[in-house]
Amino acid sequence: MQLVDPQAQIIVDFLKNIGLPHDNIIATQDQRAIIGQNLPAYIESLPAHVKQGARYLSKFVVGAGVGLFDYSLNAIWNEVVLDLHKKAIAYGLDIFYDAAIGGKAREFYQTEDDLRSVKDSVLLDTCRKLELISDTTHKKLKHILDMRNDIGISHPTNYTINAFELLGWLTTCIQDVLNDRPTEAALQVQAFILNLKTYTQPLDPANLSSISAKIGALASHHCGNVLRTMFGIYVSTDTDPQVRKNISLLAVAVWKASGDDMKYRLGLTLEGYNTNLYRDKYELGEQFFQSVSGNAFRSNSERAIIVDGLIDQLLEKHNGWDNFAHEAPVADSISSYIGGQQDILQNFAPKFIKVVLICRIGRGLSYCSGVSPRGRVYYDRLIGLLGDQFAPAALTALTSYEIQAQLEREICRQQACLALGVLKAGVVNQRLQECIDFLLANLPTTGKVVFDTRFKTLSAGYIAWS
Repeated sequence: MQLVDPQAQIIVDFLKNIGLPHDNIIATQDQRAIIGQNLPAYIESLPAHVKQGARYLSKFVVGAGVGLFDYSLNAIWNEVVLDLHKKAIAYGLDIFYDAAIGGKAREFYQTEDDLRSVKDSVLLDTCRKLELISDTTHKKLKHILDMRNDIGISHPTNYTINAFELLGWLTTCIQDVLNDRPTEAALQVQAFILNLKTYTQPLDPANLSSISAKIGALASHHCGNVLRTMFGIYVSTDTDPQVRKNISLLAVAVWKASGDDMKYRLGLTLEGYNTNLYRDKYELGEQFFQSVSGNAFRSNSERAIIVDGLIDQLLEKHNGWDNFAHEAPVADSISSYIGGQQDILQNFAPKFIKVVLICRIGRGLSYCSGVSPRGRVYYDRLIGLLGDQFAPAALTALTSYEIQAQLEREICRQQACLALGVLKAGVVNQRLQECIDFLLANLPTTGKVVFDTRFKTLSAGYIAWS
């Protein structure tokens, strides 16, 4: 197999004779000899089906044989890019583009042809994230990309590539890319998404349980990729209704197994649908978040608006007819947006705490002690989340006109003490505990205890007394 062009010197002489630069254009004879001795074994190690379509690898061989090493570097990089494109297509373009492209630009990436618009660095980073290539291969390819950008034929340079460098880059291309297969986990994800999009039959409990178990065994970043793609399929207006139903069932397990970062990113995506007036996608996205109990991960600005409106509804239901039945559904909706203390935003905290206490203290009736039985579960849960950060706001709320009017009734004072007991269980600060203990000892007698000089002194560091 003769790979070194014996006419290379003739080309150099021709360039010299017509007055063009001829130094360091073609590699020296000894460098070309190294290529000729080693290249056949490298190429023969490739399976026939890989070699069959590797046109840029052919150009690499031609360039290396002639001695145009910088041209060969460009050629081998192009072969790497094409192979990574094939891996992305096999894995699933929806998942790949979801992982690679963010924001409004995502809608412009749909087909295989759109892969050409993905920057090489983004292609490498996304393939690593999806485990289409290993971390080590990613580092090697990043180095080759840097070399291609710095010393390849597509950029001006005076650097001379030697044969061993070129063969090293070829080795990476062959062993770590052309001969490499995605991880088993990556292939499982691809198969799952492909089947999910086309499976229009209802999932039976056995299938649901089996698939959920396999999802739980995947790495969290794989689950995050699946979650993002499931969300995209769900909000697509042309998705089959049964597919959407299947996703709503499977998404619960995927959501639990995914990291919080992806959940918050989906929350921002949902807000973007609303901001950009994609009404259908927004409504479907709200359904998705509701099905996975994910409202706490919606964006802060959106949650602040929604929760503020729900608080108004809750107070309206509390003061309206048959409040015992009507409070609980609204309380459930509020609770879905507040998974922990971190979800209580400062811009709605005082109003939220005050209304929850109003509902928890109740209307002073003998029936169910004036508190909605179903609503009480939510109120106690929310009060228990307040902790040291929001306990002062709860104590301040007891001084409000509305709650003071409630505390004139003995039953309401009893319920207020129960609420304070729940509050205290989540408080660590000893001074705040002392404030609560003082109220628990004296509140059964009078609701005006919050204005007692002793209580004002105890709470002076937490309540701004005028």
